Amino acid sequence: MSENSDSSMDNSGSPLKITDSDFDQATADYPRLVIDCWAPWCGPCRTIAPIIDDLAKAYSGKVIFGKVNVDDNPRVAQKFGIMSIPTLLFIKEGEIIENLVGVVPRKTIEDNIQKLI
Repeated sequence: MSENSDSSMDNSGSPLKITDSDFDQATADYPRLVIDCWAPWCGPCRTIAPIIDDLAKAYSGKVIFGKVNVDDNPRVAQKFGIMSIPTLLFIKEGEIIENLVGVVPRKTIEDNIQKLI
């Protein structure tokens, strides 16, 4: 991971848009990553989106957040066997250490973020 890639996200505090083509690069560039797998038509995804956006700001500089639209990027969903959305993937040093499916409380997400830090 380059220091520049990490520091560029420190200022924005917004989730990265991640696609099939750059997913592997994102997991290589960012050692602590939370990926929100979602779709625009998904009501529960819209419910959790503001929480993800808020956490991206709160943990800016510590953890990078990303969003993968599984309709537009089916290879990511297939690779990880994602059958229900929203699914949150917690990735540390390129390895998934946890995943959460469905709308979960903010505290549950934060507890899993702590495993990354």
